[in-house]
Amino acid sequence: MLYYLFDFLNKQYDLPGAGAFQYISFRAALAAVLSLLISMVFGKRIIRFLKDRQIGEEIRDLGLEGQAQKKGTPTMGGIIILAAILIPTLLLAKLHNTYIILILISTVWLGTIGFIDDYIKVFKKNKAGLHGKFKILGQLGLGLLVGTVMFFNDSIVIREKINTTEHYSESDILNEDCKKEASDYFRIDEVKSLKTSIPFVKDNEFDYSVLTEWMGKDNQNWAWLIFIPIVMFIVVAVSNGANLTDGMDGLAAGTSAVVGLTLGLLAWVSGNFIFADYLNIMYIPNSGELTIYISAFVGAMIGFLWYNSYPAQVFMGDTGSLTIGGIIAVFAIMIRKELLIPVLCGVFMLESASVLIQVTVFKYRKKRFGYEYASAHRVFRMTPIHHHFHKKGLNEVKIVNRFIIVSIIMAIITIATLKLR
Repeated sequence: MLYYLFDFLNKQYDLPGAGAFQYISFRAALAAVLSLLISMVFGKRIIRFLKDRQIGEEIRDLGLEGQAQKKGTPTMGGIIILAAILIPTLLLAKLHNTYIILILISTVWLGTIGFIDDYIKVFKKNKAGLHGKFKILGQLGLGLLVGTVMFFNDSIVIREKINTTEHYSESDILNEDCKKEASDYFRIDEVKSLKTSIPFVKDNEFDYSVLTEWMGKDNQNWAWLIFIPIVMFIVVAVSNGANLTDGMDGLAAGTSAVVGLTLGLLAWVSGNFIFADYLNIMYIPNSGELTIYISAFVGAMIGFLWYNSYPAQVFMGDTGSLTIGGIIAVFAIMIRKELLIPVLCGVFMLESASVLIQVTVFKYRKKRFGYEYASAHRVFRMTPIHHHFHKKGLNEVKIVNRFIIVSIIMAIITIATLKLR
């Protein structure tokens, strides 16, 4: 909204300084600061409100050190995160941008699912919360929406070089002995495409339509049959991965801030033609506007961490954890970096994998050797895996800090994939 106001003032009255709002970098920095202020200043009031209404966390006894003191800590703090993301984005982003519209819908969508889950837990006194199948259905529904828009919306394109001759390959054209300019053989065009970035390979790109080549020459028209289910799977996997990670003070917020900062950098270079051309990566027109959103996201994570770090004054609840995981998934899909998620979101993947391994092995051993044997021979002492280390005697703060360090290492590796091919 402020973008449109200052754009009007700049064009009509040539107001000094109003032109700064045309720059993504300026609006992104402003979004980060505003988000940080909202989460820190208004966050305190929201926490006080939650305390006054006795909206506290019911802690299940897991036999963990320091667990008792967390009982009654205000939950549903994800409201702080949602406000700190949505308000700066609505004020500073171009609201007619398809990417911004889609990411805002995703935020509200997942925030609503998480809020309903927390509401049932807190006010209905049902510890199970929203039934798992309804959560999954909600996440799948969002994945369906995102995948459909990404495939069918005409404003979502990439810009690439198109070879106008069949007689020369790109290496031939760029050869020093070539008598003509490369522009005589190539044209730059914006095209609908299912290409995405893939790490550690030469061309750094993968086209989902390749998976439907068996359908014949019109295979690209049917590639949505492959693409949309993949998007749905990614949204569910990452959203639940973040939800599982939210089990220690500052863990989900800290690791998500690192992931968000990395995605912001990737969005910036992918949406800037000069940087994309220099790095030889996919240029995605109009996606640079997402930098404003992800800056607000990072500011919200850091601001929330101010109150969520050990000992936590508030928990984000599913209102926050389901939302931030879904945001990361949808954002990565929109900037076509979703295949980097296993690297970038390594902590989330590790948390999810630990639960999957624990449950699978336990069921197998129970069936094969009986319940007592399976209980005595678990793969991990407790899952998600951060509880395994807690059971081994490591301090909660040390575990959280080490997981954040691992997240930083994964982020560095992710950025390095831009050139390591």
